[in-house]
Amino acid sequence: MIIAVASQKGGTGKTTTSISLAAGLAKRKHEVLLIDVDPQANASKVVIPDYSSLRKEQTLFATILQRNALQPLSSTVSGLDAVASHILLSNTDIELATAKDHREARLKAALKEIAPRYDHIVIDCPPTLSWLTLNALTAADQVIVPIAPGYFELDSVVQLGKTIEEVKELFNPELQLAGFLFTMADPTINSRTSLKILRQTYTESVFSTVIPRNTDMRDAHFNKQDVFSFKPDAKAAQAYDRLIDELLHEQDA
Repeated sequence: MIIAVASQKGGTGKTTTSISLAAGLAKRKHEVLLIDVDPQANASKVVIPDYSSLRKEQTLFATILQRNALQPLSSTVSGLDAVASHILLSNTDIELATAKDHREARLKAALKEIAPRYDHIVIDCPPTLSWLTLNALTAADQVIVPIAPGYFELDSVVQLGKTIEEVKELFNPELQLAGFLFTMADPTINSRTSLKILRQTYTESVFSTVIPRNTDMRDAHFNKQDVFSFKPDAKAAQAYDRLIDELLHEQDA
């Protein structure tokens, strides 16, 4: 199963969800690959030792812009490999503007060579609707959309939903919405109201699991660890564990 974690807004817990989902699956003895498609490379910086010493030829840059094979690297988590991102991927839209080949399918084509090695592949998308995001959605089987509390965050769901439907129509008819994941929940009225609106609007598409706002997650990433390694009894770790239960149950159904 190839799962893209996508949101057109930053600050929704997208990268946190990607890291936690990939690490949590690996902790359950699954073979997992985390692909960092975000040029900010935050997921790479957390899970890949000595990330700063990597050359761009060792990262996704070489696959998307130079058509080279993917290069999975060992991570800090047993059972989890990662494909690193690079800041120069931010030039992708410019570089691919005049490309005449299947520019949306470069990641999908490269994944065919290595996908059989893994039980699950998680793709951390950039917070933009770009050629990088289109590559991720074209390669994916399912999409998880993290949504944080707030009016603008809820409003962004509409545009991303349109993008998913366009990708299904043009590039990847098998793509499915795994669900909307409410993140950064807290006891405020804003948070409760946002979750209520989300569940009323997308009744069948919202995960039961709600991810709480939790400082342990921030501290884990500051120490270059996933939350399961840093503090397995943290509320956020328990919540992501429940999310994994939901995902695996749906896949088995």
